[in-house]
Amino acid sequence: MNVERLTSSIGAELHDVDLAEVANSDELFSELKAHLLDHKVLFFRDQDMSRADHVKLARRFGELEDHPVLGSDPENPGLVRIYKDLDSPREAYENAYHCDATWRENPPMGSVLRLIEGPEVGGDTMWVNMGLAYANLPEHIKEQIEGLRARHSIEASFGARMPIEQRLALKEKFPDAEHPVVRTHPETGEKILFVNSFTTHFTNFHNDSNIRYGIDYAPGASNLLQYLQSQASIPEYQVRWRWTTNSVAIWDNRCTQHYAVQDYWPAVRKMERAGIVGDRPF
Repeated sequence: MNVERLTSSIGAELHDVDLAEVANSDELFSELKAHLLDHKVLFFRDQDMSRADHVKLARRFGELEDHPVLGSDPENPGLVRIYKDLDSPREAYENAYHCDATWRENPPMGSVLRLIEGPEVGGDTMWVNMGLAYANLPEHIKEQIEGLRARHSIEASFGARMPIEQRLALKEKFPDAEHPVVRTHPETGEKILFVNSFTTHFTNFHNDSNIRYGIDYAPGASNLLQYLQSQASIPEYQVRWRWTTNSVAIWDNRCTQHYAVQDYWPAVRKMERAGIVGDRPF
């Protein structure tokens, strides 16, 4: 595989690769996975593979998951169709820095995403290296967030625009998940800043060391969370990918965030994504 780094911090484009072939080869997949751990997100052009091969490749990493709001292709369970056209609302869920489905107890390990049809210009996606975001935090912030935990909610994100009965039913099925603010990557051991736009609040900030009387120091939690979330918007931690038909991105959801730029409406953009079941963050 011919590897071209795209930035000094994250992302590589792999040339001379047929992903349908990788889906059927232990050796090629092992090489691809090693590059993924090194670069956190991989990009490929001109991958005219079938949906079956798309799913088969993603299953190399682990079992696939459905999405409770977006649904999946009826003939290929786990392949989510993210189709935007003239009937779609202009505002959507992807145009915020986020790590997929951290509202799950076991958030996805990663995803394989392919563009089926896209605009002539616009609709790029950015990915962020959240390991570097943690490493570059001031030492006193690292000390403050050590051992801190936070809630992640589907109710406050996908459920926010639903009628209240539907929103509460969604929360009952998917209760808010609690994760460490700094997680450890299970394969590399890297420390990762693990808060994003699904994160609503810290769960163990309001303790004896952070209050004097009442809740007079509690607003500091909101300020700290906003500061940590803002780290994803720093350009030095990012790579930006311009999609073309049949281009593919594979990313490690455990150590990245991404942002789908909504600058192409009313053009059509059709993407298909296979999300891979992950482990419980620690």
